[in-house]
Amino acid sequence: MHYVVSCIDKAGHLPVRQANRAAHLEYVKANADTILVGGPYLDDAGNMIGSLLITEAVDLKTLQTVLAEDPYARAGLFESVDIKPWKWAIGAPG
Repeated sequence: MHYVVSCIDKAGHLPVRQANRAAHLEYVKANADTILVGGPYLDDAGNMIGSLLITEAVDLKTLQTVLAEDPYARAGLFESVDIKPWKWAIGAPG
C-alpha cells in the first residue's frame, strides 16, 4: 500500500536538519523500496521546514518502523508526522 507522509520540523530546528541531512539521504537511499519519492517543504526564504514522502509498505506498522529509524526522526527534528493511505493515480510507475 502507498502512503503519503507529511513531516513538519520543530521551530528553530534547521541546524538539526542540516546536521543530519547527509545521514538522512543515505538512509533514504538504503530504504528506496519503502521511501519512493520525497523532498523538503520550504518557507518563503527557501529554508527547509519539513518533508513530504511518498512511500510503499506492506502495512502502516512496517512503515512506522522504517520512519522511526530515519536519522531525522532519531534526532527529534519533527514537530508532527502525518501518515495517510494514498492511491497513486497520475504518473504512477509501471
